[in-house]
Amino acid sequence: MSRPPLPPFILETAAQKVRLAEDAWNGRDPARVALAYTPDSRWRNRSEFLQGRAAIEAFLTRKWQRELDYRLIKELWAFAENRIAVRFAYEWHDDSGNWFRSYGNENWEFNEQGLMRLRIASINDTPIKPDERKYFWPLGRRPDDHPSLSDCGF
Repeated sequence: MSRPPLPPFILETAAQKVRLAEDAWNGRDPARVALAYTPDSRWRNRSEFLQGRAAIEAFLTRKWQRELDYRLIKELWAFAENRIAVRFAYEWHDDSGNWFRSYGNENWEFNEQGLMRLRIASINDTPIKPDERKYFWPLGRRPDDHPSLSDCGF
């Protein structure tokens, strides 16, 4: 199975890979998102350590059951060969209506087929008031004309 764009990355293909990941995560389909990772992919997400697509899919299912109205923006930070670093922010609320903005950084490593074999994520959650939200597009893919992470001041 191949998942273009493939390494080694150039600026254009690294940015494309980041946007494709953002689009998939905004779709909030754990099974679809898990297909972007190798069958034995390793993750560190906050303080949780996962290995394999089944664990990733289960993690994402739990995540999106808890993080409601999830909207994410990712931005390319750096890249080289088969690695990409991104920064991101996403907004969500819990089942009590409390809103949060989560900020983080991810380091990604890909195999030759363009599947992610390693994902290391550091994330911090900040409570926000509803009037502090910045992401209002309909659930799903962020519109192309929506401000980027940097444009939002993050």
